[in-house]
Amino acid sequence: MSILSIDPAAPWYVKTAADTILMLHIGGGALGMISGALALSLPKGGRAHSLAGKVFFAAMLVMASIGAIVSPFITTFAQESPNVIAGVMTLYLLVTSWTTIRRRDGRIGGVEIGGLVAAMCVCLAGGFFIRMAMNSPTGTIGTTPPQAFYVFLVVGSISAICDLKVILQQGISGAARIARHLWRMCVALTIAAGSFLLGQQQVLPAELRGSALVYALVFAPLILMAFWLIRVRFGAALHDSARLSK
Repeated sequence: MSILSIDPAAPWYVKTAADTILMLHIGGGALGMISGALALSLPKGGRAHSLAGKVFFAAMLVMASIGAIVSPFITTFAQESPNVIAGVMTLYLLVTSWTTIRRRDGRIGGVEIGGLVAAMCVCLAGGFFIRMAMNSPTGTIGTTPPQAFYVFLVVGSISAICDLKVILQQGISGAARIARHLWRMCVALTIAAGSFLLGQQQVLPAELRGSALVYALVFAPLILMAFWLIRVRFGAALHDSARLSK
């Protein structure tokens, strides 16, 4: 498990600060996964869903911010730089998703423009890390193979294209707005689940490490995302079609 590099001779308050940061990071991630699962399970648009979503946003914001800021102080920056980008990508997904659902129809602002820049940077970073890992003597960055960095490339590309479309259209509304909010929150939740369940398997019981259950839990948000996206995008049309056929 990655830990902050603290000098054993450091003052007590430095060690206390490091422990506090670590607990906030772990606590934020744990609370984010629980509240995110609740938000996906609860009836959409209700008060309980809204509350779970707010807790998820706040908890994940703490977790991702700490991950992005603290990662350079763990071992070497070259090895931990992908974690910085992962934190930035998670923050980007959270902020743009939250703004999408809070902003009025047909409005854009600095968040959308800044988000486009962030998405393009994530995409470029993915390509850079893939090349860097392939050219390294070990074929990895730290212990991470190049295949893992395609996540940055794919998510960054899709996000940038979607952001550019929203900017050119001067906003988003209706089912498209809900879908944009939904997939970004679900991908952020998947990142959090993967970071813990796959990235820190040493803290799991031995019988769960590498098990199908762990992978099922990590990818469950994406499966639920697909279900809700289909329902949001095509549910109304299917309902109208069924009503007309009666």
